[in-house]
Amino acid sequence: MRPAAEDGPAVEAAAPLDLLLSQAALGPARRLLPGTAGLRFAAALARRPERVGARVTSLAAELARVAVGASAVAPSTRDRRFADPAWTSNPLLRRIVQAYLATSETVEGLAQDVPMQWRDAERINFVASNVVQALSPSNNPLISPVGWKALIDSGGANVVTGPRQLVADLSHEPRVPSMVPPDAYRVGVDLAVTPGAVVLRTPVLELIHYRPQTENVRAVPLLIVPPTINKYYVLDLASGRSLVEFLVQQGQQVFVISWRNPDARHSKWGLDAYAGAILAALDAVEDICATDSTHVLAACSGGMLASMTAAHLAATGSLDRLASLGLLVTVLDQTRAGLASAMIDENLAARAVAKSRRRGYLDGRQLAEVFAWLRPGDLIWNYWVNNYVQGKKPPKFDILFWNADTTRMPAKLHRDFLDMALHNRLAHPGGVSLLGTEIDLKQVTVDSYVVAGSADHLCPWQSCYRSSQLLGGKTRFVLSTNGHIAALVNPPSNPKSSYQVADDNSGDAADWPQAATTEKGSWWPDYDRWLAERSGSEKPAPQVLGSSRFRVVEDAPGSYVLDK
Repeated sequence: MRPAAEDGPAVEAAAPLDLLLSQAALGPARRLLPGTAGLRFAAALARRPERVGARVTSLAAELARVAVGASAVAPSTRDRRFADPAWTSNPLLRRIVQAYLATSETVEGLAQDVPMQWRDAERINFVASNVVQALSPSNNPLISPVGWKALIDSGGANVVTGPRQLVADLSHEPRVPSMVPPDAYRVGVDLAVTPGAVVLRTPVLELIHYRPQTENVRAVPLLIVPPTINKYYVLDLASGRSLVEFLVQQGQQVFVISWRNPDARHSKWGLDAYAGAILAALDAVEDICATDSTHVLAACSGGMLASMTAAHLAATGSLDRLASLGLLVTVLDQTRAGLASAMIDENLAARAVAKSRRRGYLDGRQLAEVFAWLRPGDLIWNYWVNNYVQGKKPPKFDILFWNADTTRMPAKLHRDFLDMALHNRLAHPGGVSLLGTEIDLKQVTVDSYVVAGSADHLCPWQSCYRSSQLLGGKTRFVLSTNGHIAALVNPPSNPKSSYQVADDNSGDAADWPQAATTEKGSWWPDYDRWLAERSGSEKPAPQVLGSSRFRVVEDAPGSYVLDK
């Protein structure tokens, strides 16, 4: 994990998200408007004047107490916006904060007072949260004590550098505050540095074979399938924070797919193209390692693709090519899959697909903007204060650098993912076809290892748990005490980590935590032990990478990961 703020909410919010692809294509204004949900909410409020009256009366009384200095309202000690002592010691600032907190509670209370359908409730709460966060007095440079202190400390330089940085950020997508300096790291120098080589390059992917770091290696190799909407090196960050490095050091033969960053020329790449690429990578791994079976570990959208590819192998009688299937923060069952699922409807999806079809792709920078607005307090206004009010540069965080290193998505894949999410096709046998075969996840009867994050607001752990029940084999389900990305970048050196684990996923998600065992530390060693039990005997480590058929193309991290 990264130092200092390693478990902070910014890291957990910096994440890929398959289900908001429609929102990314339609621009920021549409995302921040409640649409017809707002009309239904207003109508419901009108039918409950007594609730509105009670809230308004209570707010008026509290504001009166604020005015005379009798209010007991105070910010939480965990609220970093008002950590500066001046917010509570200065009488004027204290009253401003108290009025804001009281008003915020009223707004959020009204959003909770009205019974609505789940989808409408998610949208209204999202809009209310964004409004409340935007109006925080901590964002106002004229009254913020940290702004005035920066003015004194910098000799007035912050009033020049802050607006300059604001203009620079607004001049290009994503139009949100910079979360990390663009030159903070270099891929292949600071990040993605585990030794290896590209042994296969196709129009869709590069396959990286990592150099063994042990005298002997396990006979059954591992192929990692990363998300399609971010670059692979979140799984190979700096030394000590790399899942790839950790597994290689345990004697596991590791291969990773590095997806190409597509452009308009590749607009027709859909699910079939990416599944075909996974099969090509699997062919190469089998040839290089002289094996008949391979472990597959996949994350997020890569997990969706890998699961479908496994079902295709099962339908064609070739499932024995897989030794196991691992899924990291992957949602296959979209039933009430959090805010993201609530933000999709037929009209939005159709408009989003039409827009990406015209361009030929969905721009990853638009996705980055969506991700930021999902957690505005941490990813918008926190950096607003740092970058524009205080005039500072954002600190160096490797995960946020990775998150800003965006990729594009081909128009056809964008359409395919949206269609699957909107109609929850993977939850129904035969609901979607891949490479000419109907997909039934129950046919995937190999053992599976499924990881979710207890604090994951993008892929709720309950949705990951329900998704694991779609598979037909024996599942080990792991619930890590982290968010979406911290659940992946979770090395054994992190003393704060723990996880719950159980080999029975047959019950309801609500009952699972009581039946699970709680373990201290990272799930990485647990997964390594689980892999070792299914990886056969050991053999001498190969002295060269690749094979006579799949020769080394270039050293890792390859070229595709560097494409902008």
